[in-house]
Amino acid sequence: MQVRWSLTAKLVTTGLTFLLLALASIGLTLWVTWNLQGSAAAVNEAGRLRMQTYRLALAVAGAADPVEIADLSRRFDQGIELLQTGDPSRPLVVPWTNGSRRQFELLRDSWAQLRSGWEPGAGGNAQATARQTDEFATLIDGFVSGIEAEIARWTAILNMFQLAMMALAIASGVTLMYTSYLLVLSPVARLKRALAAIQQGDLATRVEAGAQDEFGELAAGFNEMALTLQALYASLEEKVRDKTASLEVERQRLADLYQVSEFLSKAKSLDALATGFAAHARRISGADAAAVRWSGQANERYLLLAAEGLPEHMVRDEACLETGACHCGQPQARAATRVIPIDCRTPAPLHHCSNAGYDTLVSVPVMLHGNALGEVDLFFRRAVTLSQEERSLLDSLAGHLAGAMESLRAEALGREAAVAQERGMLARELHDSIAQSLAFMKIQVQLLREAVRRGAPGAVGNIIGELDAGVRESYSDVRELLVHFRTRTSEEDIALALRSTLSKFEHQ
Repeated sequence: MQVRWSLTAKLVTTGLTFLLLALASIGLTLWVTWNLQGSAAAVNEAGRLRMQTYRLALAVAGAADPVEIADLSRRFDQGIELLQTGDPSRPLVVPWTNGSRRQFELLRDSWAQLRSGWEPGAGGNAQATARQTDEFATLIDGFVSGIEAEIARWTAILNMFQLAMMALAIASGVTLMYTSYLLVLSPVARLKRALAAIQQGDLATRVEAGAQDEFGELAAGFNEMALTLQALYASLEEKVRDKTASLEVERQRLADLYQVSEFLSKAKSLDALATGFAAHARRISGADAAAVRWSGQANERYLLLAAEGLPEHMVRDEACLETGACHCGQPQARAATRVIPIDCRTPAPLHHCSNAGYDTLVSVPVMLHGNALGEVDLFFRRAVTLSQEERSLLDSLAGHLAGAMESLRAEALGREAAVAQERGMLARELHDSIAQSLAFMKIQVQLLREAVRRGAPGAVGNIIGELDAGVRESYSDVRELLVHFRTRTSEEDIALALRSTLSKFEHQ
């Protein structure tokens, strides 16, 4: 299975590699330096042995104190021991080689012989002592030369390490620069070029994913974004066209709603209101026919107020429908905008719609304050479905119709109240006038009786003339009352209003 290296892992691995190389180089350099310091200390110690040799030779030749000679010998032994074992704390270490080790063994053996000859009481002359001292010093010089040769070799190694560290630093810098370019700068440059191409409109630009790291994921995301932009741009014209069409439909709906509202506000009669609304509803919905039905508060039947495009026999047969007798005339409890498929096989009391060739009925209730005042029926000769926007539009139109009907009703009630007030005022005025006339006639009748009793024909004629004038005046007042008489209609049923009017005439 292929291992996925992230950008962080690559950078960390590269950095750790060069860090380990640098630490190794520094460690080797420190080790070589430590050896050089130890070797230099060994050279110093060997030089001190040479000095002690001459001191010891002078002490022996001068017949010095045996204690002093023994102390110098002991110090020399300590120096030999120190060179053999070394001292890491100083540091002091002899860079042992085969040659230096043989030279040291020879030096140690020579010292053993020389010491036995230089012990107090051993005797000897000065010339022999000087010759032995020179020979021993020559051995020490040979040992020191071996150490110095090894020091020179370690110095060369140190210089080689320093040159290697310089080369490693250069290689590290170049490698880091190349790695940075390969892992960071190059992917960023590719993304930058691709982004510039996208900005110039070349949506077909893609970025090579390359390695499976963070920049690879970024390149894949960029390619997906470019593909999405390309698809969006390709379908932009279609989307703009669809959006324009949607806005045009919405504008047309608002215009239709405004036009219907304007018409309803200008309608002066119920017939004009219902007829005009039926025409507008048919045009807006695209229906083949439309009908406006009204219902009383009891919701027992629906009265056909207006029809647009309905056959004559349907207008005649459905002038008054019982509630629930057909698809039209829905009960108030279930009043809602419905799309009703018309099927002649469905059992129903009436089959006017199917006989007329209609396939779908859309019933829109006319609601006001939660009460169903009527409904608007739209007839289609095809199967239709309503979107939520179309339902909202039809409900809004029905709501405007209910408001307009209520406005007409309020205006009619206002006019009726004004007429009733005017009639009451006229009745009071006529009552006062007729009462005065009757009082006048009563007085004239009393005067007529008195004139007849006295037998005064002239007075009788005058009184009869006054009575005739009073009767004509009373007749004129009654005629004025009849001319200004208004028949009050019922708010609920025309039959009840007719019976009330006939009853009034019967009482009169």
